[in-house]
Amino acid sequence: VQLVESGGGLVQHGGSLRLSCAASGFTFSRYGMSWYRQAPGKEREWVAFIAIAGTSTNYADSVKGRFTISRDTANNTVYLEMNSLKPEYTSKYYCNTHKDGRFYWGQGTQVTVSS
Repeated sequence: VQLVESGGGLVQHGGSLRLSCAASGFTFSRYGMSWYRQAPGKEREWVAFIAIAGTSTNYADSVKGRFTISRDTANNTVYLEMNSLKPEYTSKYYCNTHKDGRFYWGQGTQVTVSS
């Protein structure tokens, strides 16, 4: 299993970014996918989840209405569209899947929101 995140960067308060996570090494269409984030000195926290085939999505209360998770099964990619970004969203963002009893993580992509 390999997960490779991209799309992070520096953005101003109120700006937008779209993160991507390219998945390989497993049957992507059969597994739910999540995004997490971790700010310096803080624990990693769950952000969003998308079920197989995008049949359902869930979001942390802190990002509801601002973030949208989606998936492209043809390209084995999961996305996180982030709008109205706030400085407190500055974190490293990771995608994740749970397969055969273990969690798999990418290396993360840094998002920095300036005030």
